[in-house]
Amino acid sequence: MEYSIKTGDLTKQRTACLILGVFAKRQLSPSALLVDRASKGHLKEILKRGDMNGESGQQLMLYDVPGIQAERVLLLGLGKASELNRKRYMKALTASIKSLNDGHAIEAVWGLCDVAVSNIPEAGIVRETIIQSEESLYQFAETKSTVKKRQRPLKRLAVWLADRRQLKTAQKGLQQGKAIAKGIKLTKDLGNLPGNYCTPTYLADQAKKLGRSHAKLKVQVLEEKQMEKLGMGALLSVSRGSRQPAKLIIMNYQGGKADAKPVVLVGKGLTFDAGGISLKPAAAMDEMKYDMCGGASVFGTMMACLEMDLPINLIGVVPSSENLPDGDANKPGDVVTSMSGQTIEVLNTDAEGRLILCDALTYSERFNPATVVDIATLTGACIVALGNQASGLMANNEALAEELLDAGSSCGDRAWQLPLWDEYQEQLDSNFADMANIGGKGAGTITAACFLSRYTKKFKWAHLDIAGTAWRSGAAKGATGRPVPLLTRFLMGRCGL
Repeated sequence: MEYSIKTGDLTKQRTACLILGVFAKRQLSPSALLVDRASKGHLKEILKRGDMNGESGQQLMLYDVPGIQAERVLLLGLGKASELNRKRYMKALTASIKSLNDGHAIEAVWGLCDVAVSNIPEAGIVRETIIQSEESLYQFAETKSTVKKRQRPLKRLAVWLADRRQLKTAQKGLQQGKAIAKGIKLTKDLGNLPGNYCTPTYLADQAKKLGRSHAKLKVQVLEEKQMEKLGMGALLSVSRGSRQPAKLIIMNYQGGKADAKPVVLVGKGLTFDAGGISLKPAAAMDEMKYDMCGGASVFGTMMACLEMDLPINLIGVVPSSENLPDGDANKPGDVVTSMSGQTIEVLNTDAEGRLILCDALTYSERFNPATVVDIATLTGACIVALGNQASGLMANNEALAEELLDAGSSCGDRAWQLPLWDEYQEQLDSNFADMANIGGKGAGTITAACFLSRYTKKFKWAHLDIAGTAWRSGAAKGATGRPVPLLTRFLMGRCGL
């Protein structure tokens, strides 16, 4: 969809539909009051008839409102003004965009950027509006033979500003919103592809394609023989059960000063996880195509940074493989040697994500990073602990953890910090190797992070467990694009934006 910023007299905006807000007890938003005055009380008169009282989620379409140039006016219920928060604002926005997309208005003007939303900063309201608009219209149809097309879908949305002095900030927010939305879409598209389409080789090809379209991005892909020379025995042990060769994808974006230390994002890229010899239950195993959403979020974050041309050096590292049962696959009790030289007893072959991540984390040392963040659909225990509301966060540096928590809160893509105490490390003790790859039933999310922490002693590091937030199950099944919003806000914050 096309987006733009409009200023000037709202009543003179020529558009197929003007979208306005109504608070509880039929209280008009500031922009709606402007239209009401121009129409000599028409909006208030309509509301008195009782078709709408301003409850959150309500909609009322009006035609031929006198005194204005818009063909239609869509009134949106916002609930109590004092209780208008991100969730309610986005709910109203989503409902309106879907209604217009299903109707006959191919373009509209959004007139709600003058309302106060409790947990969206004024400077970010345009950006968040664009991101949510794209979320509302997202469809995945790449693997369908036929797609029902709407006759007159919504094609253009203009965001109206009451104060022209905010124009520069709004235009910047527009550009940021479009960039982040593009990154989220890429993450969703990659996540939603089935495992027979999205293989490690496919992911590597997508990285190369991204590199060809952006001059500041250099892409390198390591093959299995190269990884073998580097001693990546943990990563390569996972791919032994698959006919698809593993890949280590490195995307290097140089947007900052040449001597500035980079931020490194490491994303788990398991394009399908059957659990290996420790086979997963059949029910919902199809959703294990989403086990590469950590890697997909690195792709999406990189895309957003490229589109915004952020002044930062950013490196994305995506270890990619499949985890399948085979005569040569890892067996419970096997001992493998990681790139760091540490040995690992594989007690459960379904705890494979940490095996590919640990070698990627060791590989990241060569970049002398300012900080490293890994992102992974790592543990079912994280879903038990936090559900699908928040990603799990653990870190070896409190300042870094606070940065990520603040970034998530500012964009609604929240994380919750769990402890990473030394007392948990003993759960990984092994009689036959330096460590086991699982730590027993208790604190599974934490012990998984403890495992990874043994490979991050040379840099500041944080771990995001997105097992509960990367995709939805049930009727609304599909990738969410998280945590691209969190990661982009984190990186923008590092750039002073």
